[in-house]
Amino acid sequence: MIRGGRLIDPSRGLDRVSDVLIRDGRIAEIGVTLAEADETLDACGWIVCPGFIDTHVAVRDPGFEEDETTATATAAALAGGFTTIAALPDTRPVVDNAAAAEYVVLQAERAGNCRIHPLGAVTRGHDGAELADLGQLARAGALAFTDAKSPIRSAEIMRRALEYARMFDRPIFSHAQDPTLIAGGVMHEGYFSTLLGLQGMPAAAESIFVSRDIALAELTGGRVHLMSISTAGAVEQVRRAKQRGIAITCDVTPHHLTLTDEAMQTYESNCKVMPPLRSGEHIEALIAGLVDGTIDAISADHQPCAAEKKDRELDQVPFGIVGLETLLPLCVKSLIETRRLDWPQLISKLTTGPAAILNLPNAGTLAIGAPGDVTLFDPDACWVVDPRRFRSKSRNSPFGGWSVTSQIRFVLVDGNVRFRQPLFSWNP
Repeated sequence: MIRGGRLIDPSRGLDRVSDVLIRDGRIAEIGVTLAEADETLDACGWIVCPGFIDTHVAVRDPGFEEDETTATATAAALAGGFTTIAALPDTRPVVDNAAAAEYVVLQAERAGNCRIHPLGAVTRGHDGAELADLGQLARAGALAFTDAKSPIRSAEIMRRALEYARMFDRPIFSHAQDPTLIAGGVMHEGYFSTLLGLQGMPAAAESIFVSRDIALAELTGGRVHLMSISTAGAVEQVRRAKQRGIAITCDVTPHHLTLTDEAMQTYESNCKVMPPLRSGEHIEALIAGLVDGTIDAISADHQPCAAEKKDRELDQVPFGIVGLETLLPLCVKSLIETRRLDWPQLISKLTTGPAAILNLPNAGTLAIGAPGDVTLFDPDACWVVDPRRFRSKSRNSPFGGWSVTSQIRFVLVDGNVRFRQPLFSWNP
């Protein structure tokens, strides 16, 4: 039993103080109830909502265990309030066959933390030349297909992938960046790249590939999901495509809502991300896209990198930020505290939005009979981000030392408490 929390479930339009009873791993009853339970959580003053879902997480297992493992990635996900994540296929070997997809599922079961669903590769080995067996991957549990941070260069390959994936009602996840325009780039092309003497990546690199992917989605009738969009142009293109009924969705990251390219003035390697941090006008466009529904979801775009990989010259370090454990407070800082979104709107971007993208009808909801995947957090808790305490194996975050608000207290998967904030005791 979860008692007395503010229950927010965007899938059912609920926002009220209520009790939640979970029986045999599923939501059994919602409302003020006198039912007895074996275990009770007092959620008074907290928000109770469906478990968060992330559409693309770099788990790194197998092949890059120095960055992350399935056990550490899923532990980090729980600490961030996530009960379901989709694992990117950019491992070694690449998840481009059924055996590799099944390995992801088996490792998740061994870890025993949150749920993991594999994403399959679009092309064999992510080389962009030959389509992977998407049908085999779909049967092995892949919810979508992507070449992760490798843009699909060939429009012909992208077209055939969309046609193939449509047969299985799966989307293609696209990293929309023209590789010829971003080659050698370190940061957003603009005033600060000129000032710092660093090679820039123009916003046009994103707009060009977004335009291409929208055109191919319209041509084929397939579904495209744009990962981590970062520019005003992309937001406007997606907005117009949706108005025309094209099957296009997209997500944005918290760091693209919080930081601008000005952060690169310190030459901080943890601010080097792909796509790059943009200027202020792009942040405003991204937030506007969240407000009007153009942007469907928020993803941590969790990209763990071992410390020795980030401790190099800026042009040599890999792109990426670890984001699972800081997603909620960063969204609060950029969206709730600024009154751009309210709590139900924000939670919808972390639950119903991702569930629809991944076609998970039983996730992101507290409907009666749904799995007991629940996140409880204190919206008023203040704390300081300390990467040394992350559950992730990597620490590559630029937010260390930030004072933030909102903290995850408990996370339940199938009605079992899989995470509780260690600063607070729990007495069944």
